[in-house]
Amino acid sequence: MVITNRPSRLLAAFIALSLSLGGIAAYAQESAPVPPPRPPEQGGNPENAPATSVDPEEATPAITRTPPTPGKPQPVTIAAKVAEDGDIIPQGIIWRIFSTTPNEQGELELLDKTDETPAVFSLSPGQYVVHAAYGLAQASDTVTVEPGPNQLDIILDVGGLKLNAAISGDIDIPDRFVRFNVHTRDAEGQSVLVARAVQPDQTLHLNSGTYSVTSYFGNVNATAKADLQVSPGQLTEATLYHKAAQVTFKLVSEPGGEAIADTSWIVKSLAGETVYEEATAFPATVLAQGEYILLAKLGDRVFNREFEVLPGLPREIEIITE
Repeated sequence: MVITNRPSRLLAAFIALSLSLGGIAAYAQESAPVPPPRPPEQGGNPENAPATSVDPEEATPAITRTPPTPGKPQPVTIAAKVAEDGDIIPQGIIWRIFSTTPNEQGELELLDKTDETPAVFSLSPGQYVVHAAYGLAQASDTVTVEPGPNQLDIILDVGGLKLNAAISGDIDIPDRFVRFNVHTRDAEGQSVLVARAVQPDQTLHLNSGTYSVTSYFGNVNATAKADLQVSPGQLTEATLYHKAAQVTFKLVSEPGGEAIADTSWIVKSLAGETVYEEATAFPATVLAQGEYILLAKLGDRVFNREFEVLPGLPREIEIITE
């Protein structure tokens, strides 16, 4: 596995790249998680807020627009930084303003929402919960609005993660064969899915921390795993290496002959476990390194052979009828 970290002093390039990607397969920018309904001091548990795909238009309650405290509304401008001493994030943030007082259902009222950056609100003096979502990264903070203009900053503590995969030996894998799942751990140490079916070279915005990444090469048994650290204001790029190869099968009457139609295929491990099945003359798949038994069924006849998969370029496996 190869990992590189690029500091955020060149953050403009990092942000421009990630914004141009628009979203990921299963958890898009617009599907950033919403904040927990109540802070800990009011009985809530924000650490358990799910980092999963939630449509904010469905999950967010209706905006009440009723200020929680009396007083003339004041201008409030809020910006987000990638880290305490980092740069301002120029765009791509979804902002929400909540009251600090639970309603009858025990939830915090959503008072306003915008996707403009910097965010500009008109709020009466008092305390509010501000939530910012940037891709899969999010942060909440309680802020105080004072009489007069208010300029506030939220620290997102966000970094970037960009993934790729290759076959051991630095053999490229076509992007269409690769996808990634990203997990983190909750307060109880349980694995939580953060992003699913991420494509190569996509940039994820994530809160800083350690993430477990699984790379899937094909759809059978070729995987590679790594634990990666995301740091505030840095873009972590990692390549995961697979010990696997693409293979094709064909049943022929002579070496190098044409594939015989109406053939069904089964690939088994040496322990007898079925790994792959297909009913076509010339199937193709990806298998992890190892030894296998290949069976070809043609009508009532069954042909078989053992073969070995080693990391490398695609190869063809023939079974010759006798």
